[in-house]
Amino acid sequence: MEKKHKFETEAIRTQMERSQYLEHSSPLYLTSSFVFEDAEDMRASFAEEKDRNIYSRYSNPNSSEFVEKVCKMEGAEDGFAFASGMAAVFSTLGALLRSGDHIVSARSIFGSTHSLFMNFFPNWNISHSYFQVDELHTIDDMVTPQTKILYAETPTNPGVDVLDLEELGKIAKKHNLILIIDNCFASPYLQQPIKFGADLVIHSGTKLMDGQGRVLAGITVGNAELIDKIYRFSRITGPALSPFNAWILSKSLETLAIRVDRHCENALKLAEFLEQHEKVNWVKYPFLKSHPKYEIAKKQMKAGGCVVAFEVKGGLEEGRKFFDSIRLLSLSANLGDTRSIVTHPASTTHSKLSKEERKAVGISDGSVRISVGLENISDIIQDIAQALD
Repeated sequence: MEKKHKFETEAIRTQMERSQYLEHSSPLYLTSSFVFEDAEDMRASFAEEKDRNIYSRYSNPNSSEFVEKVCKMEGAEDGFAFASGMAAVFSTLGALLRSGDHIVSARSIFGSTHSLFMNFFPNWNISHSYFQVDELHTIDDMVTPQTKILYAETPTNPGVDVLDLEELGKIAKKHNLILIIDNCFASPYLQQPIKFGADLVIHSGTKLMDGQGRVLAGITVGNAELIDKIYRFSRITGPALSPFNAWILSKSLETLAIRVDRHCENALKLAEFLEQHEKVNWVKYPFLKSHPKYEIAKKQMKAGGCVVAFEVKGGLEEGRKFFDSIRLLSLSANLGDTRSIVTHPASTTHSKLSKEERKAVGISDGSVRISVGLENISDIIQDIAQALD
């Protein structure tokens, strides 16, 4: 029996087979297609009698290595890599849902996922119901004979709320639902939802997996039977990850653990500083003891992640002054970067939601989301402090 290695070792040592050149680092396979030995080899390959690369829209050695690493990290059976996080969300749901199906989802989800539920799925007669993140007991009453999927993010974007994965797993099993968890904010290093009953886990590889703001990517891993459906849908519709981006991500995963440790250390220190600041109404960070789901976060996460949410006193006007006063940190809509990023969700990532919809998920005009990077924490705090002052 093959020895199972620790997380960091798997992230570094999981590699494709070496070629005849015996390269130490995995090479880059920038090819759209692969050749066949003869007519029979071509026939058998397309008939799926052989497990081999045919066309990079289906698979590529670089994307296969990336998928294998994430599967080992998440404890998943199989996976498929996509061109972006939203490609992963849409393709996963698109492969599994049919006209007339129903989704039960947490209300606090990424703005683009909300737009998918609200503006596009109704065109295909796919409906949804939302539950509040602190009201999991309401899910039972939302489930209908047409309900097929239970969907959630934890921690949530951008409010950093935490949902009880174990409880969601029990609810999904009780109603025979497919539990899908967006694990982007935690990364597989901090949290493995499959351990708590998730069937599928989705990541935007653009965030902590890349970690340096270079490439777009998405991935879904989990139950092999469900992944096969997602693969066949995606093989036809074409949202596959490029070999170059897959190669970048596979190399990035080698340093995921050490990077995320530093992200979390910095984020907790910043959250503790903000909690004491007179110009801040509230602060949310999963590993702050004041977080309403602190105990649940400790149960299912190794550490609190890189994102801190807080509200500037004075509403929109003071919020604008704060953003305009930032000097070191970046004003951007990304997260999970080596560079700290300050975002105003109401006018950026969640701007397509109405004010009432934003209020329902705890996004006020003064809400701020900080993706805490790897700079020296004293420099991060100094820039935030001078902007608040």
